[in-house]
Amino acid sequence: MSTSLIRSTRSQLPLRTTAISIRHYAAPHADQGGDPKREVIRRVLFPSNIRNRATPIGTWRPDVGRAIQRAIPSVQAHETIERAWLLHKRHVRKKREEETARKFACMQKAMDMLHEIDARLYMEANKKDDPRARSQDEMEMMKKMKVSEIRALEARIRGLFPRELRIPTETPSRMGWKYEWKTFHRPL
Repeated sequence: MSTSLIRSTRSQLPLRTTAISIRHYAAPHADQGGDPKREVIRRVLFPSNIRNRATPIGTWRPDVGRAIQRAIPSVQAHETIERAWLLHKRHVRKKREEETARKFACMQKAMDMLHEIDARLYMEANKKDDPRARSQDEMEMMKKMKVSEIRALEARIRGLFPRELRIPTETPSRMGWKYEWKTFHRPL
C-alpha cells in the first residue's frame, strides 16, 4: 500500500468522536414470585412473535389460507359474498338515514308548532348561549373557589348533567351520601 493512499484515508477520518447516547431500561424486579395471573394476562395480551404454532386467541393461524380456500373455493363466490355484504351495509345506512330524516322532520314540525303557539318560548328555545360567558356573581364566586373547583366549573357545559355528581347506582355508596354538595345556580 502506498503512503499517499494511507494519508488520504487518514485525512477523511473525523478528528473527534461524539458520544453515542445509549438508552438503558430498568431491569425487572428480582422477586418475580408474585401473582401468576399477571403473567398469564401478559402472555394472552402480548403473545410471542414465534410463528411455529397457532395462537389460542387467533392472532396468527398458519392454516387460514387453506381454511378460506375450503370455505370459499372460487373468486366469484368471494366477490358475491363481498357484494352481498356491501349491499347489506348500504341497506342499513339507508334505513339509518331515513330514521334520522324522520326524526328531524318531527322536530322541525314541533318547532313550527311552538312558533305558532308562543313566539317567546320559541325564541327562548332557539337562543344561542355562550358557554364561556360568566355573570358578575359567578366571577365573584370564582375568586373564593379552589383551583380544582374553578376548573370543574369551567369544564361544565351548561344545560347538561353535572359531571361532578355521582352516577346513580342500585346500591348506596359505602361512604354515604354527600349532603353538603350544592349545585351552582346561575341567576337569569
